[in-house]
Amino acid sequence: MPNTTVDLYGRVFVCGSIRAVTGLHIGGSPAALAIGALDNPVIRDALTGRPYIPGSSVRGKMRSLWEKMTGRTQNWPIGRGVKIHICEKEAAYNECPVCQVYGVPGQLEASFPTRLVVRDAFLSDESEEELRLRAKTDYPYTEVKWEAAIDRVTSAAVPRQMERVPADTVFQGFEAAFSIYEEKDLSRFLTVLEAMQLLEDDYLGGLGSRGSGKIRFEKLAVLCRKRNDYGALARWEETPEGSNLGVQAILNMKADLLKWLEDNIPLEDYKAAAS
Repeated sequence: MPNTTVDLYGRVFVCGSIRAVTGLHIGGSPAALAIGALDNPVIRDALTGRPYIPGSSVRGKMRSLWEKMTGRTQNWPIGRGVKIHICEKEAAYNECPVCQVYGVPGQLEASFPTRLVVRDAFLSDESEEELRLRAKTDYPYTEVKWEAAIDRVTSAAVPRQMERVPADTVFQGFEAAFSIYEEKDLSRFLTVLEAMQLLEDDYLGGLGSRGSGKIRFEKLAVLCRKRNDYGALARWEETPEGSNLGVQAILNMKADLLKWLEDNIPLEDYKAAAS
């Protein structure tokens, strides 16, 4: 194990919303193989029927992009010929800029609690009303984009339907929670912001090479809790209520942010509350 003691000194949170700059397709499972049914539906909340953005989709794409940015070897198969980077040995894990943040499977030698958790983001009330009352969508809250797969030999076109959330839709409740277990984690948190910027410059979900999936993080705030006063939630003063800061704006102030984190999450021993 990389460490026999797990010391949680505090947590840092990035909260805000996600705007679909172009149509967004994050796939779900077709309910039935019925005539006229969509070939490629989006994922929807089981209770409300509204599309949402799974935290796993955001986190997984951030990890994938950070692996490429840092030049990690793709060595761990996850199905259908897809591989990701996983450190299997403790020595490699201790120096890895990916696994330290995004974690490894629990059965491995390098296993340690993951630092990054990303929550689901749900359709905002404003976008729900806009799509329900004013937008002329093909399905509730979504549009259908027709595409054609072209046979390179015969030139025959095979049409298919792709369900997308329309451009300019906003999802609220985005939250990335990052745990601080050691001093290096304070600066590792900045790589989470950089991975968010990488995601903005890439795409989320499917059909990205054909125009879908460009997103933007908006109205971001950075907050933290510390070990010996976990009930108190401190907000970084550079992300005030009502502001519309994006990732790039925060990265432009990352030296100030790191200093604030060092001041607000001291690496001190746990002290039991007085009875």
